[in-house]
Amino acid sequence: MDFDPPAAVRPLLEKYERFVRETVMPAEHEVLEKGFAASDQLLRDLRGKAKAAGLWAPQLPKDVGGLGLSLVEHGLVSERLGHSPLGHYVCGAQAPDAGNAEILHKYGTGEQKSKWLEPLARGDMRSCFSMTEPENPGSNPTMMSCTARRDGDHYVIDGHKWFTSSADGAAFAIVMAVTNPEASPHARASMIIVPTDSPGYERVRNIKIMGDAGDAWASHAEIWYRGVRVPVTNRLGAEGAGFLIAQERLGPGRIHHCMRWIGICERVFDTMCRRISTRQIAEESHQTLASRQIAQAWVAEARAEINASRLMVLHAAWTIENKGFQMAREEVSLIKFYVANAMLKLVDRAIQLHGALGITSDTVLAHYYVHERGARIYDGPDEVHKMVVAKRILGKYQQS
Repeated sequence: MDFDPPAAVRPLLEKYERFVRETVMPAEHEVLEKGFAASDQLLRDLRGKAKAAGLWAPQLPKDVGGLGLSLVEHGLVSERLGHSPLGHYVCGAQAPDAGNAEILHKYGTGEQKSKWLEPLARGDMRSCFSMTEPENPGSNPTMMSCTARRDGDHYVIDGHKWFTSSADGAAFAIVMAVTNPEASPHARASMIIVPTDSPGYERVRNIKIMGDAGDAWASHAEIWYRGVRVPVTNRLGAEGAGFLIAQERLGPGRIHHCMRWIGICERVFDTMCRRISTRQIAEESHQTLASRQIAQAWVAEARAEINASRLMVLHAAWTIENKGFQMAREEVSLIKFYVANAMLKLVDRAIQLHGALGITSDTVLAHYYVHERGARIYDGPDEVHKMVVAKRILGKYQQS
């Protein structure tokens, strides 16, 4: 594979870089200080500018108003958007909406697309994805207590979910619920669209993440479904196909996340290098932190790990595009734990080199430290991905 960005997309990447640097980043402090709900008008204005600049929804097909980029191309865009905590949201490429739009586009009926996908793609509404349960391991989606019982032409949903990201203000949830309890583990659950104004739907709270409950899109909710009735026509795909659809959603989603993390790495790396190059530590000799061997070692290690991460993720994206997700499972697991760890190590070291400034909200570092720690847990914790990779590798030796 060619690791250079495709020639056709290079001008677009430069355009995204300028837009994030000149338009999005200047708004960061206000939004992160006030919150997303209080910054609604500012965010609407920024999204309008993204649309006017032709930068809206790079991950979506053209027939629903997106740019129709390939997985590799969107991965490169995602890295640029990751330079700001607002980048993906401003350009309509944010999780969980991006993944929900993808499965609605592939599995949705005409009615579902008209009612849910089209306004979602335009940015006129938000959605959430409700799968994880506090009573069951999130790393094993075949273990699920939430049920959707068939009652005539309706499902009646009962269950307890949490870490339903962005539920605060969402118009609908895509819920994973057991519809076929007697089926094999991978054929028990279905995905069902649930409007959040349905009777019996209760958003209990926004869960505090290291003390920060967040709001609007930037939040994670605990939800109860108590006798929620929705038409059977709200089901996505075939009954019992929830696990299969989830896997299709998670594969590309992990590419998006990893490239976003690389964008974070580049932002943090630049912030760190600027800091150590200007922070004077000896008055008489005008020496800066950059003269210290430990700082130099951390810079070199970070550069190597960022570059390695990028190549690994692009290779995984290329494999998915050319060979299919099943052939890329090992690559996807590798990037999930490797890139998350590289990012978090860099954020921690950048904070250390900033000293007391690093733990304040005067830089973006503290925000990343709090809100990106979950990268090693969601979409499968590190330990599970390492186990999957090791089993596949060792299995080849046992066969021989």
